[in-house]
Amino acid sequence: MFKTQAETQEFLQGFLPHLEETPQGREVILCPPFTDLSVLSKTLHGSLIQLGAQNIHWEEYGAYTGEISAPMLTESGVRFVIVGHSERRQYFAETDATVNLRLRTAQRFGLTPILCVGESKQQRDAGETESLITLQLDKALVDIDQDNLVIAYEPIWAIGTGDTCEVAEANRIIGLIRSQLTNPNVSIQYGGSVKPNNIDEIMAQPEIDGVLVGGASLEPESFARIVNFQSV
Repeated sequence: MFKTQAETQEFLQGFLPHLEETPQGREVILCPPFTDLSVLSKTLHGSLIQLGAQNIHWEEYGAYTGEISAPMLTESGVRFVIVGHSERRQYFAETDATVNLRLRTAQRFGLTPILCVGESKQQRDAGETESLITLQLDKALVDIDQDNLVIAYEPIWAIGTGDTCEVAEANRIIGLIRSQLTNPNVSIQYGGSVKPNNIDEIMAQPEIDGVLVGGASLEPESFARIVNFQSV
């Protein structure tokens, strides 16, 4: 929940020039608050950046005050949508069942969902990481087309804390996630205190296809360094 429309325009002025250095073939997706979608859609048309949203409701319309529907998103040029982010699960009672409903609706309307899974520190300390993630995937992916899907592994204990999951461990868990899928080519990201000073090491891991960036995406130069990571 950052950036007004004016602040978003200012961000783009600082960020877009850095895309001239971005290697061909890299995908960049911005997932701003809903109020910024229209202004970004107009500004980004024809650019390298694609537009994503932070949530989606499972009904096409109805008495769901405060929610946003798939037609509202597609009308704004949105192509991706984050589903099941840990903050939605923690603060807004998101469950594996509602995650599945949102995933289905996103795909039904031609959107590519970015499914977030991950464990808390308490669950990790209790040795429940693998079983929890397997359960999250089993429930979320019922009747989901894995040919139109992105998954993000975000260990909750590494979000906004400054603690980053060791890259080898992140790679191991993402490999575990991949082993649970019927389509091993699903793009799987890592999310959790991704920063300019650790992006190169993260992206050197063989199982990690990309990153879901939080706080480090708010500043143009910081985010540009992440987008333009150096292969090692």
